[in-house]
Amino acid sequence: MFYSFYVPVKGADLLRPAAKCLAAFSLLLLSVWANAENKSQDLSQGEVKESSLTLASAIKRTLKEHPSLKVFNYRKIALEGQQQTQALTPGYELGVELEDFAGTGNLSGIGAAGLTVSLSSVLEMGDKRSARLGVVNNRTLVNEAERQLASLNLLGEVTRRYIAVLGAQARVLLAKEARALAQEAQGEVEKRFNAGAAPGAEVKRARAAVGNATLTVSGEQQKFEQAKRALAMMWQETEPSFSRVQGQLFNFSADIAFSRLFAKVKQNPAILLLAGEERLKDAEIRLARTQAKADIKWSVGVKQNQELNDTALTAGFSLPLFAPERNHGALVSARAGREQVLARKETALLKLHNQLFLAYSSRKQAIVTAKSLQNTIIPTLKQALDETQVAYQSGRYSYLDYITARQELLFARRSLIEAGIAALSYGAEIEQLIAEPLSASVSPAVSGHSFKNEFQGLTQ
Repeated sequence: MFYSFYVPVKGADLLRPAAKCLAAFSLLLLSVWANAENKSQDLSQGEVKESSLTLASAIKRTLKEHPSLKVFNYRKIALEGQQQTQALTPGYELGVELEDFAGTGNLSGIGAAGLTVSLSSVLEMGDKRSARLGVVNNRTLVNEAERQLASLNLLGEVTRRYIAVLGAQARVLLAKEARALAQEAQGEVEKRFNAGAAPGAEVKRARAAVGNATLTVSGEQQKFEQAKRALAMMWQETEPSFSRVQGQLFNFSADIAFSRLFAKVKQNPAILLLAGEERLKDAEIRLARTQAKADIKWSVGVKQNQELNDTALTAGFSLPLFAPERNHGALVSARAGREQVLARKETALLKLHNQLFLAYSSRKQAIVTAKSLQNTIIPTLKQALDETQVAYQSGRYSYLDYITARQELLFARRSLIEAGIAALSYGAEIEQLIAEPLSASVSPAVSGHSFKNEFQGLTQ
């Protein structure tokens, strides 16, 4: 089940943009994984289809199981206790005073004693109770904002780890393809050797290339397993229950102008959290001002005089002097705390601007690189490899030319994978910074009600 982000206290409207941003950030599933599909062609017909994991499932498991979110529930319970305490009115005191006893002369014993029984309390001035409740309520809002920020950071982290698994998965496929090409090249070299057209050294080099390609497959498979384990640890699963992940590395959302992206940075939960802290400081300033208004302590009672055997009523009040002057330091401190929050807010906006620009420019370059490799460089190198293979078979090219063409193609394909990983990772970072998905064309089947219902719990 999802954690609830609804806070039934005054001022909860502050958190609604942050709660909405969580659901919006989850929509990066639509922009990054909209056309996700199982690559069943990589499995032979005799194999059983492997269990696969979607990003939506990974996010749900993380929000449900990650321990870092549990602390906010305990904070909420503690704040509810404080709210009950601060809502109390001043209590009553029962006083008993015995005077003029155990003295000397006429005051010896208790014959001349006087007994007073009184009831006293405090009249709070300046609406202190409301001010105290305002501080606690704003602390509750800040706690909820912190939880939403932590949840959003978890969404970003699980997305990055998911992309890492997707990239590692693609590298395994590339390594297997490289091994297949090496085996194919070995076959071509052996044919030429058997025909007396190639020296035995070329056969040995081809066999060594197959061995190196096999080692690469093993290494990439190990990295793939490590990436899966790192992802599964997000929901405290030490042994991954999935074999592969679904998604595409080269499904990029449309580009958006940097100025528009930065205008949305104010929706970032980190900024909303500072706005909540600013309101908290305002409430503390109000509380400090009410503390400057002295409370009146009153008492009423009954006095019994044993000597006269008479009874009388007593009443009194007390008022502290110079309360405003004595509270001046608390007010100065509260105002300074608010100014610190404002300075932190400005600093946070500058930091977010820098982070957004780096992610924006890096993503843009990664997309340019990926598209160039995908549309121009790799097709050209593929044609070059085919022509070089034919020329090698006919004896017009050397073995070095053949393996060089093969390595260039493999290098370009690996560069394409790295560019895709970079573009998706920077895109996820941008979406986390602006707290909403980048604009993208999504499949109606994916963006329908089933997906919306899946994340409805984030805003309720």
